[in-house]
Amino acid sequence: MVHDDAYHWPPELLELLIELVPRLSRSKEGVLGFLRGAGVGEALLAAHRQQLAADKTAISKYKIVRTVLSQINEQGDTGLGVRRELLKRAIEFEDFSTLWPDDRLPAQGLQANVRSLVNVKDAFTRMNQAHDDERAARLAARSAEATRLARRHAKFVALRDRLAALFNEADPRKRGIAVEDVLNDVFKAEGILVRESFALRNEDGQVTEQIDGALEMDGAQYLVEIKWWGEPVEINAMSRHLVRVYGRSEVRALFISASGFTAPAIKESERALSQRVIVLGELRELVVLLEQEGDVANWLREKVRIAQIDRRPLAILGADF
Repeated sequence: MVHDDAYHWPPELLELLIELVPRLSRSKEGVLGFLRGAGVGEALLAAHRQQLAADKTAISKYKIVRTVLSQINEQGDTGLGVRRELLKRAIEFEDFSTLWPDDRLPAQGLQANVRSLVNVKDAFTRMNQAHDDERAARLAARSAEATRLARRHAKFVALRDRLAALFNEADPRKRGIAVEDVLNDVFKAEGILVRESFALRNEDGQVTEQIDGALEMDGAQYLVEIKWWGEPVEINAMSRHLVRVYGRSEVRALFISASGFTAPAIKESERALSQRVIVLGELRELVVLLEQEGDVANWLREKVRIAQIDRRPLAILGADF
């Protein structure tokens, strides 16, 4: 691993290199060649060449290396490529047999120390990078969640306004169609698969069944019936819906009423629980969910749980759970 400091070598690494690099060449000319091969510019080496040409004893290998390495270490980003290449060559040097006998073991020890120091610093760099990446991921997740919640809030506000407007609709038929659309969009907003109202016809094209809608959640299918009447839903309407459910294998029933249910209708649903999951809900529960921006999917899950375990098809949000 090559140290990747963007500005310079730290003092401890610089001192190790100043001790190591001179030992990797037998001669002063060899040291200059090692430095030139690593990319050190001739401008930094020329004065040393001239000095050696005039008097080979005027300067030592260690003095040359200390001067040149200190200079390239102060070049900041412009010397980054040279520092990387020089460090790479020092770490990857292998043929210690070419060195002076007295330099071989010290050079190997110094190289090991350089590698250890570089690896430690790279480990810290990786840990810091991992920390930064983790923090960035957390911030991104928070931002995504904030965006999701803002979009969900906007959807719920719009749905709440649409539902509130229906209380002023005098035409029962228009109101009934509109509330189906609103509730379908409520379920869609929570990621629940919805099939909107549809009709089944016989071979002659006559309508045999009119279905207000169907839902799919947690792998279960629900046949949906929605009523906005002036009076509670009575047993006949409930029975008709249950017949449609019984005609479909393993399908569950969800019946939502804006005006509640009569006692016989609730009783009929209780009897049906021995064969299918029957869930009754009141429109006011969904009004509360929209106002509180509650979880509609969990609302339905809890009603299913109570229906299955307690054999109660009608459990009211805020009163029973």
